[in-house]
Amino acid sequence: MKNGLEDKYIIKDNKKLRFGYTTGTCAAAAAQAAARMLFSGQAVSAVKLTVPKGLTLFLEPLEAVLDEDGAGCAIRKDAGDDPDVTDGLLVHAYVRKCGVREAAEQMKKYGWQPQEENKREHGSIICIQGGSGIGTVTLPGLEQPVGAPAINRVPRSMIVKEVQAVCEEYGYSGGMQVTISAPGGEKLAERTFNPRLGIKGGISILGTSGIVEPMSEQALVTSIETEMRQKSVNRKYLLVTPGNYGADYLKGNFPFGPDQAVKCSNYVGQTIDLAVNLELKGLLFVAHIGKFVKVAGGIMNTHSRDADARMEILAACALQAGIDGDRAREILDSVTADEGLRVIREAGVWDLSVEILMKKIDCCMNRRAWNRLKIGAVVFSNVYGELGRTKDADELLARLEAGM
Repeated sequence: MKNGLEDKYIIKDNKKLRFGYTTGTCAAAAAQAAARMLFSGQAVSAVKLTVPKGLTLFLEPLEAVLDEDGAGCAIRKDAGDDPDVTDGLLVHAYVRKCGVREAAEQMKKYGWQPQEENKREHGSIICIQGGSGIGTVTLPGLEQPVGAPAINRVPRSMIVKEVQAVCEEYGYSGGMQVTISAPGGEKLAERTFNPRLGIKGGISILGTSGIVEPMSEQALVTSIETEMRQKSVNRKYLLVTPGNYGADYLKGNFPFGPDQAVKCSNYVGQTIDLAVNLELKGLLFVAHIGKFVKVAGGIMNTHSRDADARMEILAACALQAGIDGDRAREILDSVTADEGLRVIREAGVWDLSVEILMKKIDCCMNRRAWNRLKIGAVVFSNVYGELGRTKDADELLARLEAGM
């Protein structure tokens, strides 16, 4: 069955990559189908729904169940050509009738106000619950309160819209309970950001547009923002590492564990932007030279496919420190940053080269932040250890140690 996304794709690295749809879309489609089964008493062969992005999809319900208590079915997640761990997962919805008061009370138990979710004065009150494979929020700072199922606001709104439309079609104005589940979600969640975010027991039901765009950077940036928002609940200074090198370096050299740092991957600039938007007071990066030497050249996405001027930047710093032309060319011919650093060390211009590099990193980070927060970096090498610190790094470390 065609789902409506057949002609939706992007071209990336000379490849045609197709779009998919989110777990939120799956939950809303499954809920619509289950509600229709409940009222009609018959299985549903296809679901039609329009997602927030404005696209209309046609999805096939699976594993239909109709019993004396309610009705349920599942929609299989299709992530398109995006490397999504939930691709192929069955997202289930089970619906049953209940009293309006019961539905409203259950929603308030999670800190969700019925009027916020249902957005109408009359009609059914739709209560949404998390079943097996859906995570539970255990730490503050996320979109949902502690104790609530990890079902984000937009998917909840989509579910309510679809179920409410079916209720209106059949003239029903009582309460409805919708339980979303994802068998196998607990195991899958181990491969997501959820454990770092304090979401336990399963996956999150996500999506803001209803559509998965292949190789979407926005999904990663959203995860970074969520982690930053959570960690900033009780503090205004955050620690950031781009990846595993930084996390490992923290363990042996600073009084912080890897779980205390936000992982920003290659998105240095966007992490700084998020910190400004969250009105943080300070941000300290602990980063490997291989990524952060690029920041000294104003490269704020450090992925090699976007830019790689590591050796050019190192050579420029060394030339400014007085290295000769032949040695500079040797840096340019180096394959790794550590190899370039070896040349600088042997040339006797180490201290001044590192000082220049740190000043450039500091300048570029502050320019990205428009000087709206205190920002710093500790830069290290796996071969040479700590290379240097920007001017505000020590002050930021002190504030982080104080839990500010």
